[in-house]
Amino acid sequence: MKPLDQASVIPLYHQLKQRLSTKIQSGEWKPEDKIDSENQLMEIFHVSRNTVKKAIEDLVQEGKLYRIQGKGTFVSKPRFEQSLSGFYSFSRVLQEKGLNPRDEVLVIQELYPSTKVKNALELQEDEQVIEIKRLRFADNEPIVLESSFLPKSIINDSELLQEVSSSSLYSLLAQRFNISVVRAKEAFEPVLIKEEEARFLKTETGKPALLLERTAFDTLGKPVEFCISIVRGDRCRFYTELN
Repeated sequence: MKPLDQASVIPLYHQLKQRLSTKIQSGEWKPEDKIDSENQLMEIFHVSRNTVKKAIEDLVQEGKLYRIQGKGTFVSKPRFEQSLSGFYSFSRVLQEKGLNPRDEVLVIQELYPSTKVKNALELQEDEQVIEIKRLRFADNEPIVLESSFLPKSIINDSELLQEVSSSSLYSLLAQRFNISVVRAKEAFEPVLIKEEEARFLKTETGKPALLLERTAFDTLGKPVEFCISIVRGDRCRFYTELN
């Protein structure tokens, strides 16, 4: 293996980081593989422990590697990428990537909304909403914990919403309730996963996640859904393109 360039102006840790990244990108190290130990990397590349630690730490922060206490360092699964430049469906995005989307309905209930939900849906003080809480999977891996709130006034048969476990919510709204969602606005905020969320998402409390808040509108510009999602930060990445 070609040694690192000790005379280069490029720091050794960065050179090592690039070598390790290449192993991941080329498939030599596959997702969930355990990588060489710090001692092995020190011996292979003739560098100090601090150099190895810095290179690995950078890759952990970038989400390419992860550590398990007492077991070692492993290659992360690739993140699902989604552009923010247009309207999208979680199920359709996964299907386009060759993955199998699945939803598990946790709760469907009628309730009086919080102030945030009421304002987002432009509801009157005494209006109720229907909450649909779902756990969303990609190839049987939980990725998103999602709560959708819809004005009860636009749903004439809430029992039909049980079908959201096997059908897209927006498709169901269009086909059964004649409600077409044509645009949405979203806000994103980095958060840490809480205990209850970690239990559903099969991850650890305190792991990074994205809090997404989406308001969806029909053809008349009326808000028909307010959605709050917790998205695993280790499995999803959102991006935008600027011209």
